Amino acid sequence: MAKAVRLDKFLADAGAGTRSEVKKFIQKGQVQVNGETVRRPEQKVQPDTDRVSLLGEMLGAHEEFVYFLLHKPAGCVSATEDQREKTVLEYIPSKRKGLFPVGRLDKDTEGLLLITNDGALAHELLSPKKHVEKTYFAKVSGIFTEEDVRKIEQGVDIGEEKLTLPASLEILKTVETREEGPYSEIHLTICEGKFHQVKRMMEAVGKKVLYLKRISMGPLVLPCNLEKGQCRPLTREETVSLQKACKTMEK
Repeated sequence: MAKAVRLDKFLADAGAGTRSEVKKFIQKGQVQVNGETVRRPEQKVQPDTDRVSLLGEMLGAHEEFVYFLLHKPAGCVSATEDQREKTVLEYIPSKRKGLFPVGRLDKDTEGLLLITNDGALAHELLSPKKHVEKTYFAKVSGIFTEEDVRKIEQGVDIGEEKLTLPASLEILKTVETREEGPYSEIHLTICEGKFHQVKRMMEAVGKKVLYLKRISMGPLVLPCNLEKGQCRPLTREETVSLQKACKTMEK
């Protein structure tokens, strides 16, 4: 059994920050040991058996991968770094190295984004062979006709070699306004991840996306109580469901 170490040293060694940074986390009550909040940096912990978490994220050698569900706000880019724009990683409190967004949401698009350091799982989720479903809420200019819906559900030409794969379109409501003109609110479910795909699909039927938000990806659903710019670690059940989805969605 490994030798017990100070809590602040354990956190620093786990990549949670410098010794001075992790002491502040501890003093603010953001660290738990075996489910109990600890406020003393000098408290000893057993690396092999104690379960230490920071802001809900388990730390230690036994936790190789971490997973965060982010409610991406508009105005930031889905990248690990950018010299001009704020990135989605700036909303993640973890100091763990190697984190990246799984897929991309446009700068002006909001909603569910998975952040992890698990490259194998990300590859599976993004693989075209897996057909992982992604559902979006969108506000779109104009009123959908039955022909528009049929085209979306069968596949549309977005300027590539092949039509898009069949998608599911649910019209939530249509609205007539003097200021904006007519518009529709929809749920669109696709199983691909082409560049600007939702916007290009709408353009293919003569519509324009006015607002776009991803509300689910595979079994993951954006929580109603997770505000824009907030994130939380995935639960163990959510992580397992994602792993199972990758194994069962291949067609």
